[in-house]
Amino acid sequence: MKLRKLGAIAAIGAIAFAGCTTGPAGFTPPADELGVITVGPNDPVHLAYWGVLSGGDASLGQDSLYGAQVAVDDKGGKILDHNINLTSEDAQCTVDGGAAAGAKLAADNTIVALIGSACSDETVGGIKAISDAGLTTVSPSATRPALTAPDRAADYAGFTRTAHSDAFQGQAVAEFVFNELKLTKAATIHDGSAYAEALQQVFADEFTALGGEIVIQEQVGKDTTDMTPVLTRVAGAGPEVVYFPIFVQAGGYIAAQAKDVPGLANAALIGSDGMFTPDFVEAAGPAAEGMYLSSPNFSAFQAGYADFLPKYEAKAGSAPLSAFHAHSYDAFNIIYAAIEKVAVKGSDGTLYIGKKALRDAIYATKDLQGLTGVLSCSASGDCGAPLIALYQITAREVGGEWPPEAPVWPTE
Repeated sequence: MKLRKLGAIAAIGAIAFAGCTTGPAGFTPPADELGVITVGPNDPVHLAYWGVLSGGDASLGQDSLYGAQVAVDDKGGKILDHNINLTSEDAQCTVDGGAAAGAKLAADNTIVALIGSACSDETVGGIKAISDAGLTTVSPSATRPALTAPDRAADYAGFTRTAHSDAFQGQAVAEFVFNELKLTKAATIHDGSAYAEALQQVFADEFTALGGEIVIQEQVGKDTTDMTPVLTRVAGAGPEVVYFPIFVQAGGYIAAQAKDVPGLANAALIGSDGMFTPDFVEAAGPAAEGMYLSSPNFSAFQAGYADFLPKYEAKAGSAPLSAFHAHSYDAFNIIYAAIEKVAVKGSDGTLYIGKKALRDAIYATKDLQGLTGVLSCSASGDCGAPLIALYQITAREVGGEWPPEAPVWPTE
């Protein structure tokens, strides 16, 4: 732990934080270009989680929230002798929800850092407000490639993630379909979200590059319930596989209705991590059996994941609800390590945390031992280990067991 005392910093006028005038008598902390968060001697360190916590896709956000809560518990609920206060904000998995959550969080001057968002649309809506406020967020599950592109806009300066980029996930699904299933004609369906539209396009590009053919690309609304019209158009194009990397509610309707559409009875159905939850299996019913879902490869996680699972189940009352609980655990620990690195502690116990110093420390994360892998952050915010697998839903999962026991690809 690197904890610098104010007395030492008083002699080094170049290190500290703008606008902060409290501290020992006669001492004025130096400047941080994005400002300072002051945590009083008896105040908690306030961290906030933002992500979908309501509606048909709530399991995605709740799963990550549980992961962060376990991480807080594993630190004894404290950092630098201060309690940790982890609050949450529902961002609804929409651009508008993310914008509302981002504005509210950005206005709270007690927040030190954030975990989230859960959905790429939430990030698109809320990240400008968060970045402009000098805050930094570490997302466990917002996977759209553009969020961490080297040429991304300055609005994304406050965004990092432990989740994989869908550049890897889309490629993995394409390789599985073409090389493992030996299928060459594919259709895609997305729901207009930043996540789904980008992911299906990565798949389409990679599948075509391998030698496959994309016979049709379609779109449905997140709230669409009758999928027959779009599935009929898809069937008319003659696909051998239908890839729909969307979310739980719409994905459940597609899976439940696809096999009743003439021409799709024998088509393979594939979704991705946005549907990797027992809620999807419940929504799809018996029609889910036999279909595939891509997800982080849990079999490739670090040894500590086995110790984490009983703690998660004790807190949630169930097995993991979705795919990114361990990524959220790791997101918290990146933030925790960065706070320990840059916080300045006064003689009365007050903490002074420079926003730019904290952001820089998060981006400087290197070789952190996480549950999901050994984590190092790139200059554009990718901190995760891109380990992707394909799982097949069997009668076991349709009968209520979750998660699937082992990936069908890769098998080593």
